[in-house]
Amino acid sequence: MQRTVVLAALALVALAAWATAERSSDLERTVVELRDRALGDDLAYELLRSLTTEVGHRLAGSPGDRAAVAWAQRELRKLGFDEVRTEPVTVPHWVRGNAAGKILEPYPQETVLLALGGSVGTPEEGLTAEVVAVPDLEALAELPDQRVRGKIVFVNRATERTRTGRGYGEAGVVRRNGPAAASAKGAVAILIRSIGTGNQRFAHTGATRYQDDVPRIPAAALAVPDADLLAAQLATGRRVRFHLELGSHYRPQTRSANVIAEVRGREAPDEIVLLGAHLDSWDVGTGAHDDGAGCAIVMSAGRLIADLPRPPRRTVRVVLFANEEFGLSGARAYAAAHADRLAVHQLALESDLGGDQVWAFATLVDPRALPEAERIAALLEPLGIEALGNEARGGADLIPLRSARVPMADLRQDATRYFDYHHTLDDTFDKIDPGAMAQNVAAYAAVAYWAAETPTSFTPAPEREGASGGR
Repeated sequence: MQRTVVLAALALVALAAWATAERSSDLERTVVELRDRALGDDLAYELLRSLTTEVGHRLAGSPGDRAAVAWAQRELRKLGFDEVRTEPVTVPHWVRGNAAGKILEPYPQETVLLALGGSVGTPEEGLTAEVVAVPDLEALAELPDQRVRGKIVFVNRATERTRTGRGYGEAGVVRRNGPAAASAKGAVAILIRSIGTGNQRFAHTGATRYQDDVPRIPAAALAVPDADLLAAQLATGRRVRFHLELGSHYRPQTRSANVIAEVRGREAPDEIVLLGAHLDSWDVGTGAHDDGAGCAIVMSAGRLIADLPRPPRRTVRVVLFANEEFGLSGARAYAAAHADRLAVHQLALESDLGGDQVWAFATLVDPRALPEAERIAALLEPLGIEALGNEARGGADLIPLRSARVPMADLRQDATRYFDYHHTLDDTFDKIDPGAMAQNVAAYAAVAYWAAETPTSFTPAPEREGASGGR
């Protein structure tokens, strides 16, 4: 009798193991099918063509922002998601206005520049002052205040070209913190070398941060060749005077929306795998790389999952966030609106580094789920993607979810050329490689489907200090 019981128990164990192996092989087959189907699909490329052609730039609060929300709802419904909805977001409304700059002496020359996002304007007639140059903010901090007071500060900090985008992160502090730092020393305005890796004669914009305890001063970025020109005139040792005109200003806050679409889970619909990107862009170029590409990638990945004969176990949610560029308004609104459900978010991914190829995969998940992450990584290898471990950062719009220990995954794109175009007039559709876009969709669809289908839970994520972002 005892022997019979033991044999029966062993049989049940074997049967359970067989069933688990069968489920695993089914999951892998579906992921491979999704991955390979995506490689032959041009939907993301065509969605991006539509967005950049029919809407163009999408600065928060602008008519383009409103048109983008309408575009996203329409296209997501056409793609066959189970539900498409919007959630309201209050956003700032900054207007760039005119921008002009001229070296008056020693050698008069016009320059190409853009106001930094959020900059105050100059008086209508502009302002003129002598220029004092520093290589970085550390050097500015060391200057005596009397050397800076009443002058225009010029920070000539170059941006290193890297695959990871590290150079942008290191140089970006000048754009974000420079105006407040210069104002604290009595400067009347600040010019920075554009935070970009190209040498084309157009400037890179991007948000700056003022401080309440110092005056807000006009802030602009010079195109890289014009930063070199200004530096060359300063190198003569003669006094350099500059005239700056900025018409930038704020209008009252207005309403935008996060656009959300779902593939409803068949067994655990309240558990969420989130695919995010941000729908807004700067008001120069058409936001093709930043972040139209990301929107098209996650929409297409979600569509591939929606087209499967059977929905995944969990819900796959596509979120197109409002106003990432000007303070993560959409991301914060999403975290607040879903605060009581963040614990059931199983995995969150964001695409926000353009449309070039994904080269690396990283996670930030419960260590007990790392075998699942390793199996996902193995299925990404044929796409040329390497595994980096369990130290994912998450995208900027995922920052508000990190404190709730929502698990994250990174699919890191090659940023080698991204910062040639990012935040510039040249961020346009012609810079997009359709093959690279398809590879992105394949990777996002594979990771999202695996996370949505596996019985394994990825929660909670390890606690991680720090935050990515600062666009």
